[in-house]
Amino acid sequence: MEASPVTTAGGADPVRKSGPLHTPHGDTTIEETVVQKLAGMATREVPGVYAMGNAARRAFSSMTDRIPGSQTNASNGVSVEKGERQAAIDVSIVVEYGYSIVEISQNIRRNVIRSVENATGLEVLEVNVNVTDVHLPEEDSGEDEDQARKPSGRLD
Repeated sequence: MEASPVTTAGGADPVRKSGPLHTPHGDTTIEETVVQKLAGMATREVPGVYAMGNAARRAFSSMTDRIPGSQTNASNGVSVEKGERQAAIDVSIVVEYGYSIVEISQNIRRNVIRSVENATGLEVLEVNVNVTDVHLPEEDSGEDEDQARKPSGRLD
């Protein structure tokens, strides 16, 4: 017995969605915050990224990090525009002095695209990198030890 095609109220065939998130057995939806967190974590993994976000956001985050029981905001410095199958991602970073901004940007794009596409099935159309500041070694005085990173790919 052949299955008859499903029709809409107007009698036309519905638009069939296909892809890893849309199957005959159901749809999977992914919130923008999920993509933001994945992109934020992938960005932080890149050597030479000292911090994420602009100065005001970093100051607010540093205050909330001191509150007992608070969680680090993994999506800080990341904005996402997401459709059903594609995403565009913007990241704002502070680079560690001595690193190549060009190399850091390329590594961020590679890492974010791989992470988001593998985890979500979404196609990442673009990753825009906004460098908001350069962290200088003498700025480490007075900061928490866990905030400061040890450089491991510096241009010397």
